[in-house]
Amino acid sequence: MAYAEDAELEELHEPHSFWTKYIWSQDHKVIAIQYSLTAIFVGLIALVLSGLMRMQIGFPGSLETVDPTAYYQYMTMHGMIMVIYLLTALFLGGFGNYLIPLMVGARDMVFPFVNMLSYWAYLLSVIILLASFFVPGGATGAGWTLYPPQAITPGTPGTDWGIVLMLVSLAVFIVAATMGGLNYVTTVLQARTHGMTLFRMPLSVWGIFVATILALLAFPALFVSAVMMLFDKLLGTSFFMPEMMSLGQQLDHKGGSPILFQHLFWFFGHPEVYIVALPAFGLVSDLISTHSRKNIFGYRMMVWAIVAIGGLSFIVWAHHMYVSGMNPYFGFFFATTTLIIAVPTALKVYNWLLTLWRGDIHMTVPMLFSLAFIMTFLVGGLTGLFLGNVIVDIPLSDTYFVVAHFHMVMGVAPILVVFGAIYHWYPKITGRMMNDTIGKWHFWITFIGTYLIYFPMHYLGIQGMPRRYFSYEEIEFIPQSAHDLNTFITVTAIFVGVAQLLFVFNMFHSLFYGREAGPNPWRATSLEWQTPQTPPVHGNWPQKLPVVYRWAYDYSVPGMEEDYTPQTVPDDPAHESIQHDEAGNPDGAPA
Repeated sequence: MAYAEDAELEELHEPHSFWTKYIWSQDHKVIAIQYSLTAIFVGLIALVLSGLMRMQIGFPGSLETVDPTAYYQYMTMHGMIMVIYLLTALFLGGFGNYLIPLMVGARDMVFPFVNMLSYWAYLLSVIILLASFFVPGGATGAGWTLYPPQAITPGTPGTDWGIVLMLVSLAVFIVAATMGGLNYVTTVLQARTHGMTLFRMPLSVWGIFVATILALLAFPALFVSAVMMLFDKLLGTSFFMPEMMSLGQQLDHKGGSPILFQHLFWFFGHPEVYIVALPAFGLVSDLISTHSRKNIFGYRMMVWAIVAIGGLSFIVWAHHMYVSGMNPYFGFFFATTTLIIAVPTALKVYNWLLTLWRGDIHMTVPMLFSLAFIMTFLVGGLTGLFLGNVIVDIPLSDTYFVVAHFHMVMGVAPILVVFGAIYHWYPKITGRMMNDTIGKWHFWITFIGTYLIYFPMHYLGIQGMPRRYFSYEEIEFIPQSAHDLNTFITVTAIFVGVAQLLFVFNMFHSLFYGREAGPNPWRATSLEWQTPQTPPVHGNWPQKLPVVYRWAYDYSVPGMEEDYTPQTVPDDPAHESIQHDEAGNPDGAPA
């Protein structure tokens, strides 16, 4: 294979002012921090919206400003921000941008200028989204799935400007994701340093790489559905709008199919689950291996499981549509593929547990979040088996059981990885350690609190409590125990939400007062920890690019002085040049 040649530093467009260094930066590390801070900011807004919704559910009427219109607007914006503008942007734009060049031994992304444009397009999409709060009629209240025809017909909040800004924002976000995604894929395939074969790459890179390919294939479905709905709304077309009456008026639309939108949305929507999950799988694999001082178990199996999950994610989308009048044979097909995708996912869980088995486990904050992720993802995955079955899913479809499952597997689990990964790579980004005591307080409050929030919701769902209701006071079949649980859930959710300020404080306080980390505080093996400077300078390696001789998981190797062996250390100390014939086992992993 062809390896990346040593790029000249002059080609990296060295910044010459504050603006070109920190604002219009083409350095992948600065762009990653821009992505991350923007995503965290908008995520905190979504967290506040969820708190306002919980106040209405737990203490009905306690907030005069939260009327039915505001409630559905908050619900829509909370869901869309968390799934798209927070998690997707953090994993791909944040971790993807920062880690890929460092982990594969590149000086930067292949297209630095396009990388810069991708962030500013993302920021524009966030501004357009948040602007919908301030236009006439407010933000859309159609639910985060934006199902037509109610999304664009009178009677739904925000059908004037709100839905238009939402759809435009999504289209701009997809443009940003496409520009970033092309960079990630090209950098992985073309800019790896000498010796960095595909099967020597850390699993973090594999997870982000496959997730990026999913995004490039799945996001167009959301893009065209957003454009088609904009045409239905603004130009009077009938892609999704059937012949119908609205508020006593006959609409001009004829022949459209609302089910078509559902297919397009979920063809994007289910791969989106793995666009978030696969980077989380990769990151948590590296955290577990590093903090248990043990090589990852079944590296090749983990890689192929990531690839298999990515491929299978495109043939399970309609399990979100069992209640749409689906032919039973299609229901059988999608239920079967949903169960099949659980197999490679379960393999990853087994491999994580076997990596931990008899390891020298260090209960650092990143390891605590990693262990919490495994448990939470397992719980969320098991409840997903219920909803993947047609007969069980139909009665549970619009209940709080779905809310509980979705938040456990798509909300809590990835966020736990985000926290663990930030605590882990923060020393590389800033040169300082985050406060360990505050980190552990943050972990235990978040971990225990989220279980106290979402475990009771499973019970509420089995009791038949419907989701997306503004008020449950007048519903006779909901027992008093459900109302009491809702009050308990609300109090817990507010407490856990406020506790996230511990993390925000820790992150910014440690930037100035944190203990100096040194070049490799976790004694990790992968390339990002072997840079000459910490934090890395523009170009990452000022002189020659590193040469890779082994895989990224040589921990506790018998006969070695240290319990970790960096990728840049040759098998033979006298070995100074890479062997291009790649005979034997080229990935450095146990055969």
